[in-house]
Amino acid sequence: MNNNLEYRGFNGSIEYSKSNNVFFGKVKNTDDLISYESTNKESLEKEFQIAVDSYIETVNWKGNY
Repeated sequence: MNNNLEYRGFNGSIEYSKSNNVFFGKVKNTDDLISYESTNKESLEKEFQIAVDSYIETVNWKGNY
């Protein structure tokens, strides 16, 4: 796994907080804040996908996508 994720046209980062022992990231190509986290790198991609799907569902509900 590299330091970037891609899903449904969105790109996300992969970062690690040693002090909190957690992997996390943010979607890069939107003005809105979309973040995700996981206790392990393997499941971070799934959390990213869930965050993107939730974002798309929310903006579709609001009529902005």
